[in-house]
Amino acid sequence: MKKYFLWILVALFMALLVSWIVADRLISPVRGEVLLPENNLPITSFTIESQSGALLSGWHVDHKIKKGVVVLFHGIRATKASMFKRAQLLYDSGFSVVLVDFQAHGESTGDRITVGYLEKYDVLASIDYAKRHHLGEPVGVIGVSLGGASTLLASPQDIDALVIESVYPDISRAVHNRVKARLGFLSWLPAEILLAQLEPRLGFSISELSPIEKIGSLRFPIFVISGNDDAHTTAEETREMYQRANEPKQLWLAKGVAHKDIYSEMPRLYRDKVIGFLVDHMKK
Repeated sequence: MKKYFLWILVALFMALLVSWIVADRLISPVRGEVLLPENNLPITSFTIESQSGALLSGWHVDHKIKKGVVVLFHGIRATKASMFKRAQLLYDSGFSVVLVDFQAHGESTGDRITVGYLEKYDVLASIDYAKRHHLGEPVGVIGVSLGGASTLLASPQDIDALVIESVYPDISRAVHNRVKARLGFLSWLPAEILLAQLEPRLGFSISELSPIEKIGSLRFPIFVISGNDDAHTTAEETREMYQRANEPKQLWLAKGVAHKDIYSEMPRLYRDKVIGFLVDHMKK
């Protein structure tokens, strides 16, 4: 009996340790220099203030064809550089582009990642910047993972089209999926402990991190995308997000793709589907 009790204590300690490490990694800032990839685009660097309290660092690619502007939002613990290939694709398709580092990421200020709670204000500030510099032009958004979640949490906005990729429906399922991907059937307790830590460490109720509750408020076209084999944001969850959205809407579950950059995995198909969607809905 004592040996059994000891094993329970060891298991509980390990669950606490793993959860603490994962939670710390999840919310710790990832700030540093962001190198601009080699390119021939007409890029201007800028900084803007956000109601998140951060000073955001961004790149603006202004196309001479005033077809519209697309704002790009990166995933968690990434930077605007991770969206640069999409920026090149969009520019080649005739769109202007705005890219920013979220607060606590890259060259933007900020003390902690908040999984969309503060980042939603960065979305609003970036869209406002795009509108001010492209008066009268259609505005679109592409948000990957945290970028898409933050865009939904900032809803509703006055834009013309939205593409969200690999976006979690709510923080509870996001955490459980990610811990399960690492620990398998042993994941439930560490995931619950991690969730219990987040609220006091972040300083707000994690019930506010529920993008799926916002998607039904959108009154513009939305394209919901994820990898069909994504264990972090499952195909079932992606379908649920799509079902909650209003028309007009599209769904793409990329066959054979896990939680990876879908554009890098399927560049031609991504170009045809995403650019086609934006062209159809971003018309003056």
